[in-house]
Amino acid sequence: MSTSLKDYQQVRGLAIRSLFEIIEQSSEGTVIVDRDANIVWMNERYAKRFGLKSADEAIGQPCEKVISNSLLRQVVSTDLPILLDIQDTPKGPLVVMRLPIHNDAGAVIGAIGFALFDELRNLSPLIERYLSMQQELASTRSLLRSRQSKYTFAHFIGTSAASLEVKRRARRSASAESPVLLLGETGTGKELLAQAIHGASTRAHKAFVSINSAAIPHDLLEAEFFGTAPGAFTGADRKGRPGKLQIAQGGTLFLDEIGDMPLPLQSKLLRVLQEKEYEPVGSNEMLHSDVRVIAATSMDLEAAIKRGEFRADLYYRLNVLPIRVPPLRERLEDIPALSEAILEELRSHHELDHAALALLAQHAWPGNIRELRNVLERAALLSDDLVLDAAEIRAAIGTFSPVARGALETVEGETFAAARERFDRQVIGAALKACGGNVVDAAHRLGLGRSTLYKKMVALGLTISQ
Repeated sequence: MSTSLKDYQQVRGLAIRSLFEIIEQSSEGTVIVDRDANIVWMNERYAKRFGLKSADEAIGQPCEKVISNSLLRQVVSTDLPILLDIQDTPKGPLVVMRLPIHNDAGAVIGAIGFALFDELRNLSPLIERYLSMQQELASTRSLLRSRQSKYTFAHFIGTSAASLEVKRRARRSASAESPVLLLGETGTGKELLAQAIHGASTRAHKAFVSINSAAIPHDLLEAEFFGTAPGAFTGADRKGRPGKLQIAQGGTLFLDEIGDMPLPLQSKLLRVLQEKEYEPVGSNEMLHSDVRVIAATSMDLEAAIKRGEFRADLYYRLNVLPIRVPPLRERLEDIPALSEAILEELRSHHELDHAALALLAQHAWPGNIRELRNVLERAALLSDDLVLDAAEIRAAIGTFSPVARGALETVEGETFAAARERFDRQVIGAALKACGGNVVDAAHRLGLGRSTLYKKMVALGLTISQ
């Protein structure tokens, strides 16, 4: 064993000597200084570059006296190497490397400098490659930042029972990998919830990619979804084009308005969900897919299945974690908080008086939160006062659609808790009546869990007969 160790030491010593000889012979010059930064050795090539007749003239001289702007003294004092640097000399710049020298105890006893080469163009390929890598890295980081979720659950404003139930289900789905199906009318905040689910999941550091099946022509949707192989069809990119599935690899793919996806693409999506693989358009190469799918639709998918417009097997595969996002008319009590948040987002200093808030609670909001934002933005732009009144809000709404059950009634002297209890009893009672006493259907209609609805019914003293 001791012989082996001696061999190791011998090999190490020979390697060090060989390395020094190779660098010294191939470099433009070499210089060694002691712990005081005085030159103890310099080869002849280096001496001639600085106008010396012989290297002996440099021995014992401070390194700065022979090599102006030398940093060898810094290397000795800091014990830190300078691996790549530019050194100006009377005959032009040099690319140099400076290293500390240690004794067996590890103490710094000097430093050595190598002038690697005198033509900076030799560095051009390295510099170009470095800059290219930096640009690619910056581009990748920028793309990833643009693909990351912008919203959290805090952005889903609302303290109503329906809103809290939505957020509860969404938070629970964030910890799973199963597909999520968001059901609700346009403008209810389905994409916001999708981004919040992604941001709270283990995939948050990867991309969130969205694709709207209704916004892309059907003949282009497959290429947009799966990507294309080089020259897959006339006019296709020679280098090929990655699809949304590839861009979302490791992250989340949000399929908005999935009810508008053509049937042939639905079958291919089903394969992705089941087999975790797909083929780009025009390619025979099978690619692995690692994405979490969140789908959303404003369409009644069960009705679409009956019409033959949506695959039942895909529906069952997507409907693992369904979340119904209630329309704004079913959570009117959230309007004050939503309005405040929207005005703050618009950087508006406007406020709403009580009459304006009451009017907002009487409108059915067919365009949901998107319409509410539009109304508040229009009213704020047209108003000369910082306090928006009912007349200004009424003008901003335009075509008024009263809530089916009429305006919210108030009782003088009634506390907030009593008013809320009365409201909950009214809404739950109406839902039970509309569903023929079916608690499961009523819970789905209200956006509540069945157990949550049962608890509320018990607290309010409601029975199924109501």
